[in-house]
Amino acid sequence: MLYFWFKILHIVFVASWFAGLFYLPRIFVNMAAETHPQTLERLTLMAQKLYRFMHIIAVPALIFGLVLMIHFQIKGSWLHIKLALVLLALAYHFYCGKILSQFIHKQNHRSHVWFRWFNEIPVLLMLAITALVVIKPALF
Repeated sequence: MLYFWFKILHIVFVASWFAGLFYLPRIFVNMAAETHPQTLERLTLMAQKLYRFMHIIAVPALIFGLVLMIHFQIKGSWLHIKLALVLLALAYHFYCGKILSQFIHKQNHRSHVWFRWFNEIPVLLMLAITALVVIKPALF
């Protein structure tokens, strides 16, 4: 029974974390296109609050995932690729923090179009991770 609660909590926290990974770059799209200083300030504040929240949500998502993997001995070659993709999602998360810092310091030089493409990365990561978890292919 404990296994199912850990799995449920892992899924809920991962979904919440990815919601932030989907939305923060969308705010960046608007920030890159915005010319009105007050609106840009409001968007920056929104982005800062969301990024802080994403940090908080990512921690239990990762902890529950590690507990599931270690304590309940989840194994399989698919898991290695999933973990690599999770590391990419973490790298994306921290890169968003770097981009946010550039916006805060008025050092962004990327267009809203670039951010529209950048916004698609977490969608691809979530699709690949979900496919691996559901299918659990024997890769090697």
